[in-house]
This record gives sequence, structure tokens and C-alpha cells, in this order.
Amino acid sequence: MLPVMELNPICCHQAMLARDARFDGRFFTAVRTTGIYCRPICPARAPKIENCIFMRTAAAAQEAGFRPCLRCRPETAPELGAWLGTSNTVSRALALIDAGALDGGSVNVLAERLGVGDRQLRRLFLRHLGASPIAVAQTRRVLLAKQLIHETDLSMLEVALASGFGSVRRFNELFQTLFGRPPAALRGTRRGDAPSASAITLSLGYRPPYDWDAMLGFLAARAIPGVERVERGTYRRTIELDGTPGSIVVAHEPERCRLRATIRFPRTNALPVIIARLRRVFDTGADPAVIGATLSQDDRLRPLVARHPGLRVPGAWDGFEVGVRAILGQQITVVAATRLAGRVVQEHGTLLADDAAAPGMTHVFPRPKVLAAAVCTGMPPARAIAIATFARAAAANAHLFDRGADLDGSVSQLRALPGIGEWTAQYIALRAMREPDAFPASDIGLLRAMADQHGADQHGADQLGRPSAAALLEYAERWRPWRAYAALHLWTQGAGSTSCNPMEAADALAA
Repeated sequence: MLPVMELNPICCHQAMLARDARFDGRFFTAVRTTGIYCRPICPARAPKIENCIFMRTAAAAQEAGFRPCLRCRPETAPELGAWLGTSNTVSRALALIDAGALDGGSVNVLAERLGVGDRQLRRLFLRHLGASPIAVAQTRRVLLAKQLIHETDLSMLEVALASGFGSVRRFNELFQTLFGRPPAALRGTRRGDAPSASAITLSLGYRPPYDWDAMLGFLAARAIPGVERVERGTYRRTIELDGTPGSIVVAHEPERCRLRATIRFPRTNALPVIIARLRRVFDTGADPAVIGATLSQDDRLRPLVARHPGLRVPGAWDGFEVGVRAILGQQITVVAATRLAGRVVQEHGTLLADDAAAPGMTHVFPRPKVLAAAVCTGMPPARAIAIATFARAAAANAHLFDRGADLDGSVSQLRALPGIGEWTAQYIALRAMREPDAFPASDIGLLRAMADQHGADQHGADQLGRPSAAALLEYAERWRPWRAYAALHLWTQGAGSTSCNPMEAADALAA
């Protein structure tokens, strides 16, 4: 467990005076004399320490009555809130808030989904984030709206709807209260940088370093033909929300420590969900210093961490999609699974209209209801049955890919489905549920990488020199709570080839 970060005022002030980027996102400085809160890297003249209040989150500063700085733009700071506390409940709640759980719902409903009482949830938020769940949700709406004002040419009505405000009046009143001016005045003469009227381009900040090449390499090896494409240093894919198709293009701007996402989607009110999913796919909330420090304590991983200090865990745009990919990947190589996924898309995916399709991206991945009634060809019958069963479960349970109370709960829920064994459940938890400690120990790619990197211990090794899954799982205890990142380091070392335990599909179906 990570301790809640204690903010030492002297250390925070020194970091602020140095404009040290290593602390960006770790705390915010609220200034009593101006009523403004800033990032540690703010270029404005630093206030005296006696005028400063140092807070862990932007939400805490905003709930205390401070407004965001117009120069350092706190809305573009790396989002590290999910990594600061010891509470899995808070981490899961933040993911649900990102997905819009409080845009139309209540804290009581959110607490029920997390399996805790609403009072307990509020206490956990105050302890770990310094703000209530409602304040966190409102701060995210305000900061997203501010980013849209600065970076796009959307009208104020579109900004209000896109950032989750229920009414334009409430949007205008809140900005007038926070900034002493209407929201349109924040834009000034600056125009947005969207390449066309149908596209919106936004920045996604992260805490450096970021191993973009490794991220693209992982996604490229698994890019589903017709749905995803990696070319010229960018990631492109089709997307779908509530039956509406669109597309995204993501590029890297390392000199500015950010990703640039170009979103083409007809409904601007879907932007919060799209942005949250993009952050999930590209793991922009990770803190590589904290993760690397833990993994580097192991002699076997230290050289891998040094080789890839900014390695992230690639997430998934859609939990169902990555679950189908995981089932297809049982017992076969990544290349074969990718080819098979492309066939499923061609046979059952939604074909995009000519004016909506981009080169190499022609389909939207089929939804659960479609595959639930379909017969997938080109694979063993047992696997086709597993996909249909999995699709029916996903269609019946909209929260199937929400993180459970803990990793074991998430994995157990998935393993209860026919055709889903331990490897598949751990892989889905790792990529779709964003479980940082998920670890598919029986993965042949992991076992080979451990043997190739350092050689297996004699105890628990097979005749090929690879450790057994049980031995690797026991050894991986020292990597908690970042075993998912350890897996990525091993996969990257072994060129990322993954395959399940050869008996998983048979065992799971027999169960």
C-alpha cells in the first residue's frame, strides 16, 4: 500500500521556487492573497510561503474556494489522483466519476456500486483527496470546460454540454463566480487548433518519462484490421458509443509532456467519456517514478526498468473488445489472434459509411448483442461458444468490466463465465479494468522472458528452463502492487508475445 502523501510546506515551496516538473500533479499551491491555485511549474512570480496552502488535488483547492490559474492551467496537469492514496475504493470511484457516474447520479448510487456506505465514501475522499466526491466531479467538469475553451473553437453552449453541465445557466454562473468573468472572456482572441469543424484536438498531459515507442509497439502488434492502425508514430482507431460511430487519432508531443488526441464524434456531450477512455488506453495517470522505484528493488527487473523508465500499461478502449481478443488469444500467438479478430470484425462488425471511414479503418468492432447471436467461424467450436457466452454476459451486465471491490473480486466475477480461465481473466483485468496489480502468471511470454532475462531457478523450472506459473506467481509477490507493470516490462523484453496456459480454454469450458 502507498501512503497518503504528506505535504511538507518547506519542500513544496522549494519545488515551486525551482518550478520542478517532477512535482507537477503531485500537489497544487493555493495562494491566500490572490485566491488562485497553481501547479508547481507555474511561470508566475512565486508567492511567499506564509501565503501558500499546499493541497494534494485541484478539487481540494477548488472546494476551499480557490480558482484555477489562467497561466499554468491546472486542467492540463498530469492526473495522478488515482495513485496517491491507499484506498482501492477511492481509485475505483475516480474511474467511475471519470465515466460520468455523478453527472446524472448521486453519491449514494456511486457508493452502492462500490459496496460501501455514502458516509464512508465521503470520509475516504476527504482523507485521500481532500475533497468530497461531488467537489471532485465538479472540478473535473470545470477544468474540462476550461480546456475546451482554451484549445477548441466550440461554442459556449457546446462547451457546457461537452463538459457535463446540466444547463448553460449553471455553467455561466459558476465561471462568473470562479473567474469574475463569463466563460467566453477566457478565450480572448485565441482560436482553437482543431483541424476541421468535425474534429476536436485536445492535449492529455502525463508525468514524464513516457515510453511512446513501447506503447505503440504493443498496440501495433494487436491492432485489429479494419478497426485500429498504427502508422507514422500515431495510433488511430474507430470508436462507438451508444450506436454512434466515430474515430480518434493520438500522437505524442514529448517536448510538451503530452499526447494530442484528435476526436471525430458527432456528439460533443460524449467528450468526457471519450477523454476518460483515452486516458485509460494510454495510462496517462501513471507515476513512473513511484512504480519504477518499487520494481527496481528486484535485481531481475532493475535493468528492464532502466531500459524503459516510462513504460505504461496499455489499456483498452472497450472491455468487451479486449475480452473477445483475450478469448481468441487462448492457445495461439498474437499474430494469429489478431488475424482472427480481423475476421470477426469483417463478418460481424458494423461497416462505416464511405464518408466516415478513414484509410485502413472501415469497421466498428461488433457489440455484445451482435456476437451473442452470431456464429464465429474459423476457430474451434468451443472457442466460438465461449465468445457467444461471453457476449451474452456483457450484453446482460453493463457493469461487467467495472473494477470490483478488489482484484480477486474482479477476476472471480470473470472466471465465473464459461470459457474464461485465470489467464484470460487476469489479462482482461490488466487492460480493461485497469487493475495495476493484475498478473497473468501462466502467460508463456512472461515465463519465457523471465528465463531469457536471467535464467530460471532450478526449483519450479521445466525442462526448457522456464519457471512454472506457480513459481513465477510466488516470485512476483515482491512486485506488488505494480505487477501489471512488471508484466509489461517482461513482455517488452520478450517482444511482447503472449499466449495462455495451453490447458486454459479446455479447463474453463469443462468447468
